[in-house]
Amino acid sequence: MPRQDPPQQPPPVQRLRVRYAKRGRLRFTSHRDFSRAFERAVFRARIPMAYSSGFNPHPRISYAGAAPTGSASEAEYLEIALAQVLVPAEVHAQLDASLPDGLDVIEVVESPGGSLADRLEASRWRIDLDGTREVVEAAVASFLAADEVLVERMTKKGLREFDARGAVVSLTVTSSGYDDRSALDVVLRHGVPAVRPDDVLTALVAVSDVEPGPAPLMTRLAQGPLVADGTIGDPFVA
Repeated sequence: MPRQDPPQQPPPVQRLRVRYAKRGRLRFTSHRDFSRAFERAVFRARIPMAYSSGFNPHPRISYAGAAPTGSASEAEYLEIALAQVLVPAEVHAQLDASLPDGLDVIEVVESPGGSLADRLEASRWRIDLDGTREVVEAAVASFLAADEVLVERMTKKGLREFDARGAVVSLTVTSSGYDDRSALDVVLRHGVPAVRPDDVLTALVAVSDVEPGPAPLMTRLAQGPLVADGTIGDPFVA
């Protein structure tokens, strides 16, 4: 029999970009678990998705810059491709109603084109610690004074050593709002290998006597283009 080519799907007619949050206990949702939950939400909301071509078509969903499992986030992003033109505000409401509490849609806008991932150059994080402000400030001063702070982390390619200092654009100490404990406000430049907020904690411990506590809460506050003044821009704004 002649070989049959896989069925070809029509191209998308609209692309929407979605900002969502991972809050509370749902911060322990892995990226794979979230992608499954989001696909189920799309199905429940009956959003007319565009599908990939081939023998096993999948809804066209592009994820960008997912936070590490266990960390909360107010700035996660993805892009969906649609088979029909829809009003972004209506898609926002439908998706938010279909996702579990703790996975919350914050904003939906129409894509202007180009790569969303390329817009995500840096992230701003808050890390709540057990240490007092005086101890944490001393640790931050030691870290910032170093030209390089090497840390190790197990990756898919095995144990890797890399510099955590070079990715830190800014690092300051603030109040966590819990008793006399402190928090870190850190802006991390994205790169390869990616430096995560837990890598910054590992580096702080390496250069000081700070004790971050058994399970410091790490929350991504923003993600987007890195502005010249060291702040994070809105990836939805051209």
